[in-house]
Amino acid sequence: MQLIRNPARQEWPSILARPVLDNAALLAQVGEVLDDIRKSGDVALGKYIIKFDGEIQGDLRVSASSIVQAGDELDIELKQAIDVAFNNISRFHTAQQELVQPIETTAGVVCWRKSLPISRVGLYIPGGSAPLFSTVLMLGIPAMLAGCKEVVICTPAGKDGTIHPAILYAAGKVGIQEIYRIGGAQAIAAMASGTSTIAKVDKIFGPGNQYVTAAKQLVQMQGVAIDMPAGPSEVCVLADETANPAFIAADLLSQAEHGPDSQVLLVTNNASIINDTNIALETQLQQLGRKSIAELALQNSKAILVANMDEAMDMVNAYAAEHLIIASTQYEKYMDKVEHAGSVFLGNLTPESAGDYASGTNHTLPTNGYARAYSGVSLDSFVKKVTFQHINESGIRNLGPAIITMAQAEGLDAHANAVKIRLNQ
Repeated sequence: MQLIRNPARQEWPSILARPVLDNAALLAQVGEVLDDIRKSGDVALGKYIIKFDGEIQGDLRVSASSIVQAGDELDIELKQAIDVAFNNISRFHTAQQELVQPIETTAGVVCWRKSLPISRVGLYIPGGSAPLFSTVLMLGIPAMLAGCKEVVICTPAGKDGTIHPAILYAAGKVGIQEIYRIGGAQAIAAMASGTSTIAKVDKIFGPGNQYVTAAKQLVQMQGVAIDMPAGPSEVCVLADETANPAFIAADLLSQAEHGPDSQVLLVTNNASIINDTNIALETQLQQLGRKSIAELALQNSKAILVANMDEAMDMVNAYAAEHLIIASTQYEKYMDKVEHAGSVFLGNLTPESAGDYASGTNHTLPTNGYARAYSGVSLDSFVKKVTFQHINESGIRNLGPAIITMAQAEGLDAHANAVKIRLNQ
């Protein structure tokens, strides 16, 4: 990692900037795919599947029997691990359900808010060489708990044309039966505009490569809701003298192996922590199956030495990381000072991997500094909050004069009359 010592605050924005990509050509290429599928439907969809994925034998939709049989193809230990994650994620997201609470704002005027599920949602699940079955749980469980009537998964098939059984097993756990063997921008296009094979969805969720991300950005501009803006994955480790350098190195590498454009950041007031972490990084890096990917990601990454932990805290808030690890036995001193982060991992025994898989929190989080304004996926992501109100006779008498006065002051006579006509009768 690049070492930066005691940078001046005016240098922070440039130091903390994410790698900027000129994606104009990418957006243009993806835009052509979206337009083609929107106009020509399945004909265009089939063309792009052959072009990017190779010809798929049989139906695009996975059969119900394949979903049922997936459990028989998995190692029992993996099935049990998925079951543990399912239980924890379900427990955490069930607690997010909101009770309806009618409030009488004025005598005779009652207002309340109710969560209603989004009817049809689309989940994009990366597959192929790295099938992210954990994302099926992270997105499928809150969709199930929210009561979404229809949930569809699009995921690319492996070289043999099949979907990894762990993805199918996880989908079966959350009750998803509509699964298509399709990936890339063409999958986002199909879900966004609809074809004869895949019906249009109301909102699209899930991570993906640069083509998927670009497609989600473009369909959002065309009026299709998405979970959140997303960029390359990232982690920031805030460490004091009580941190464990070997643990820090492991956490940095666990993020770096996602992809060469991932970014990892270490912020500390202790030079020895940086030195010892670098030694541990070199040792652990040699043991990784995705070593070459992690090495490329580390080139985008920084270790920043600051004067004290107050300054370190200010820096991590300025960065607004997707994942923030507070590597310290004294994490309680720092956790209430967190202002911007997607998800926070407290103490030396809490790896970011826990949130990625099985602690219960959701791993679909805002990246690229969007944690300053966006939340990670939750139960709320799959519902609309609809307000209701009822006014009886005493209520319209009590509240009516204020409404009339305000409407007339704004010059909206019809608004005022809608109240007057009721009071007059």
